[in-house]
Amino acid sequence: MLKEIYTAAMGMVPQQTRLEVIANNMANAGTAGFKRQSVFERNLIDARANLYNVPGDVEQNDPPIGSYTDFSAGAFTQTNNPLDIAIDGDGLFAVQDDEGKLYYTRSGRFRMSADGTIITMDGKTLMGIGGPLNVQGEFLSRPMITGDSKSVDIRIDLSGEVFANDYSIGNLLIGRAINPQSLQRVSKTSFIPTINTEIEYVPLEEITVKQGWLENSNVDIIREMVSMIELQRMFEAGSKVIKTNESTLDDSIRMGRYY
Repeated sequence: MLKEIYTAAMGMVPQQTRLEVIANNMANAGTAGFKRQSVFERNLIDARANLYNVPGDVEQNDPPIGSYTDFSAGAFTQTNNPLDIAIDGDGLFAVQDDEGKLYYTRSGRFRMSADGTIITMDGKTLMGIGGPLNVQGEFLSRPMITGDSKSVDIRIDLSGEVFANDYSIGNLLIGRAINPQSLQRVSKTSFIPTINTEIEYVPLEEITVKQGWLENSNVDIIREMVSMIELQRMFEAGSKVIKTNESTLDDSIRMGRYY
């Protein structure tokens, strides 16, 4: 009887994890560049080990569950902001923090810092092929045209080349993970490579960049809500199994007492 309670509880753990993942997906449905996360339940005995007849425990200590990221593209929204950029196709923007650590993201919402560097909303530097993309002082002057020595016009062509007042300041560094599931999520929209990650940089001729557009989250709210309802029903069923067995166990203990 304790076995039935344990089995029901182990079945509820993955459902609870899936429920938490779905809730996080729904909370970030409006986050630009967010990639939905999903959960899969793996076999209790590893398939490869079973193939080679390696003995294994039918019951593992760890819950039989794992997660993966859906890197499919979200819908594009036109913003007409010159520092909003979307990648049409495979690839991730390379950004760097103050310690020189590289991150990869599909979130194309950028801004310009006080020193002319193009950065993410949380302060990471947008990387170009030759290094950080920075609008140097000599590109900030168009007094003959605008009468404003601080005016700057940012233009990004389809191949990812960035221009400031028609001067090229570099090309976007866009990476592509050969094995994307090896990337580790560290924030809502940022990922870092792990020891198993192979990153290749997308050739300029294969890049299609859309300036003034943002890629939305790839979360489908309706789909997530349907999954949430199904999970709640499954969780309730497991809870009823535990309550039923608990009641039966109480009756058995009561009947076995000697007075």
